[in-house]
Amino acid sequence: MLKGKKIILGITGSIAAYKACYIIRGLIKQGAEVQVVITPAGKEFITPITLSALTSKPVISEFFAQRDGTWNSHVDLGLWADAVLIAPATASTIGKMANGIADNMLITTYLSAKAPVFVAPAMDLDMFAHPATQKNLDILRSYGNHIIEPGTGELASHLVGKGRMEEPENIIRVLDEFFASSDELSRKKVMITAGPTYEKIDPVRFIGNYSSGKMGFALAEECARRGAQVTLITGPVQLKTQHSGIIRVDVESAEEMYKAAQAHFPDADAGILCAAVADYRPATVADKKIKREKEEELTLHLRATQDIAASLGAIKRKQQCLVGFALETNNEQQNAEGKLERKNFDFIVLNSLNDAGAGFRHDTNKISIIDRKGRTDYPLKSKTEVAQDIIDRLVATLSPNF
Repeated sequence: MLKGKKIILGITGSIAAYKACYIIRGLIKQGAEVQVVITPAGKEFITPITLSALTSKPVISEFFAQRDGTWNSHVDLGLWADAVLIAPATASTIGKMANGIADNMLITTYLSAKAPVFVAPAMDLDMFAHPATQKNLDILRSYGNHIIEPGTGELASHLVGKGRMEEPENIIRVLDEFFASSDELSRKKVMITAGPTYEKIDPVRFIGNYSSGKMGFALAEECARRGAQVTLITGPVQLKTQHSGIIRVDVESAEEMYKAAQAHFPDADAGILCAAVADYRPATVADKKIKREKEEELTLHLRATQDIAASLGAIKRKQQCLVGFALETNNEQQNAEGKLERKNFDFIVLNSLNDAGAGFRHDTNKISIIDRKGRTDYPLKSKTEVAQDIIDRLVATLSPNF
């Protein structure tokens, strides 16, 4: 799957830099084109001449290639690449990536890249375990970067622990598997709902919830990465889409989301209902701001909103797949299974507010996937990784129908 792929290989100042030679050889052997971008510190561990001989390309390190004003465009590099692989990635480089400190050619290229980014950390065990490093890695995961976990073994310090860069053949395998999955949903249409809904009380107040939309947006990016044409129907959030294969439809209320879902689901191969939709809305909406009166109570009369999930489940065709979400605080299994049947879902994703790090506003989530054959539990992961697990199940569910 790497044949014809354009790979930027970023090399930083680590003793593991020598392994970059084996990565280059392996990528080229599989038909990839490799452009090395090396940091100044990286050149202290391996020479550009060696790297250039292996890639048959000049190695890029500085912004200006010559003193006559010829310069290397990080923007052009970012557009050229099908993937960016930084191996080895030091604690310093990881920190700069996480915080946007663009003080060398590699970091500016990373910030300009439109392609998926893979990071293979390499450092001593205490540096890797340090809270600052772990926080920076979590930040990179939240950005959608792929972290290739280091192995455990003897390190350059002669200590034994986690921090040893993953072996070249395994790094190459990660990239190969990534591109192998990138066309799994090609020619498929997926509709996804995300975020909260706001139900107006008056011109300045509303009934809402704490949904950030992060899970739904991660699902949209993952579907698009695998080749799907995605329609993302989102409530009011502060997030932006990245992939060009995502068509965004912005709504505010449950009624608006209902109408958009009704319009887009019939033509979709799959629907993923990740939005936190209000179950009730004010029966009347004041046309002016409600003023505080002397009375100590204000009564709001609420009416049920349209049940988006039930309405789509009722019109779902045999070839379509419908995925629901259940955020529960009690009787989790029973409530999720009941919702699975009532709404005619193919499977339902259960997460609990009782799990630390899961639910609204977090960058992580802990889920269980329930279908009519049983339940599969997953550990706490970043929402990007959770999205991969969910879409793996979606692909498996769709496969018998296509």
